[in-house]
Amino acid sequence: MTKITAQEVNNLRKITGAGMMDCKNALVEAEGDVEKSIEILRKKGQKVATKRADRDATEGIVIAKTTKNNDFGAVLMLNCETDFVAKNNDFVNFATLIIDLAIAKKPQTVEELLALEVNGLTIDQKITDMIGKTGEKMSIHHYEVLSTPNVFAYNHQGNRLACILGMSDTKMEDIAQVGHEIAMQVAAMAPIAVDEAGVSKEIIEKELDIAKDLLRQEGKPEDMIEKIALGKLNRYFKDNTLINQVFVRDGKISVKQYLKECDPDLKVIDFKRLMLGE
Repeated sequence: MTKITAQEVNNLRKITGAGMMDCKNALVEAEGDVEKSIEILRKKGQKVATKRADRDATEGIVIAKTTKNNDFGAVLMLNCETDFVAKNNDFVNFATLIIDLAIAKKPQTVEELLALEVNGLTIDQKITDMIGKTGEKMSIHHYEVLSTPNVFAYNHQGNRLACILGMSDTKMEDIAQVGHEIAMQVAAMAPIAVDEAGVSKEIIEKELDIAKDLLRQEGKPEDMIEKIALGKLNRYFKDNTLINQVFVRDGKISVKQYLKECDPDLKVIDFKRLMLGE
């Protein structure tokens, strides 16, 4: 039997929010594999939080911005080790410099962004300089971009959460307000995809598997399990895909209905959401 340490149990508890004994039993069953342990807990109906305890850095800044004509947007996460450094003006200004350069040059990857130069030094070299000044590990942990007819950025107060939203072309005069509201929806409700088509086959199979296991534990007839599990999957889509979610500004309609009211042809193309700790 795989030996499970108290630290491993505690780490899984931090990730999932499940009880200590439940975490220990799941780790034993999974032979120490954390991802398998999480799935075991979910199948047993245990609480599983979305936070992660295995991230490289817990502090930093997340910032998003778009071009003036809103056809390109970028969002990045610049990590450091402590909240003290994250709130330092030099660090905040450095993150702002990077996102401004990203908007001006439109690099598509972290590698391309790090290679851009400012005053004769690459961003990568400037990060090294900042590490020397602060004495803390520092890196661009995430960088995402969107190029669509309409891109909107949302920065949540505190610089720990930001997102960019890409929408189709429209003749609406108040598209900026609509884009802002849907970007806020993305920030608040953390959807995993725009719609059902954007949810991976792996996630769908896992959700069905979890639903069926729980239904069997509840004693549901085997000939009913598939149908009920599909119903639970549809509920999962409603809760976790953007256009199917309840619109946070009006709990009586979905995001899809809100968009249709604004412009029947208006579509969400994609979004990118970054949050410290995820």
